[in-house]
Amino acid sequence: MNEQDAPETATDSHEPAALASIEFHSPGRFAVHNPAPALADHPRAEPAPFILGEHPAMERFDQPGEARAHALALLQQASRSLCIYSDDLEPWLYHHSSVQQACTRFLLASGKNRLRILLRQVTPAVRAGHRLVALSHRLPSGLQIRKLHPDYPAEDIAFLLADGHGLLLRPQPQQCAGYALYQDPARVRLRQTQFDQAWQTSISDPDLRSFLL
Repeated sequence: MNEQDAPETATDSHEPAALASIEFHSPGRFAVHNPAPALADHPRAEPAPFILGEHPAMERFDQPGEARAHALALLQQASRSLCIYSDDLEPWLYHHSSVQQACTRFLLASGKNRLRILLRQVTPAVRAGHRLVALSHRLPSGLQIRKLHPDYPAEDIAFLLADGHGLLLRPQPQQCAGYALYQDPARVRLRQTQFDQAWQTSISDPDLRSFLL
């Protein structure tokens, strides 16, 4: 038999050799950790049980949850005007779904309703995606955010005004302690004058314009 006519041996075959089986052991489950949002929402908030325009007593607070409850009560019950005077639109107080919902309902209730926010620092709230900054983009005719003029001799304080009757005030902005009033037109009038004077000299911050774009 000629060599060229000889049958191919196993080693001469052109078929690929079978690979040995590989035993696979699963390392188990992996947890996926997505990055947390810049500002985390707080658990569901409930408003304080006081009536705007009726409750005469001063309500003092020294805990964040108490401050949020009073703020939410004032925001939910306002029907004409809201003003926030703040250092940086405190996330622990105002970055909350309940606050956003209350402000949205307030603004949509009437085209005449106005929410004005005056801040010392605008950039932190813009960069962190604050809920009320986002709402100012959706409803710009009713919600305006301005920056306190750097040369304006403003008092270092934080407060919320509601309808000429309600006031939530924190004497030291870096702390949560303060008090809430639901029926004190005289004190509210004084703070409203303070707010309006500062608003007249306030400026539009470039960060807000870039956010809106």
